[in-house]
Amino acid sequence: MTHLRKIAASKRIALVAHDNRKTELLDWAYANRDQLSKNELYATGTTGRLLEELLKQPVIRLLSGPLGGDQQVGSMIAEERIDLLIFFWDPMSAQPHDPDVKALLRLCVVWNIPVASNRATADYLFTSPLMNEDYIAVQTDYSKYLNRIV
Repeated sequence: MTHLRKIAASKRIALVAHDNRKTELLDWAYANRDQLSKNELYATGTTGRLLEELLKQPVIRLLSGPLGGDQQVGSMIAEERIDLLIFFWDPMSAQPHDPDVKALLRLCVVWNIPVASNRATADYLFTSPLMNEDYIAVQTDYSKYLNRIV
């Protein structure tokens, strides 16, 4: 069984970047500043401050990733308060919060959240006609799991 979740035309977008990918995310965000301005933005730590300065747009800033920002984003996803995740993560270096990163990406799958981990995927998402209109997401119904006898 599934249920439907409406994602409004104006999206709630979380933007996250590891240190070695911040420049790439900032370049991408600047190239997409008009599209981003139509949405509500959330970001972790330094990424949020840098985006706010660059885009001249409010960004709701969460904690730095290693200090719990990734988990804050994950919690917001589980509460249906984030519609899309742009997470430029560094595949070439271990992060002290790698388990948090894995958990965040897992929650995107659990809650059927579009996620881009690189510029090409972010470009595909942002050029989709679905970015500018309401979207009905099909969400797996976890009631059987939640109601199981343990």
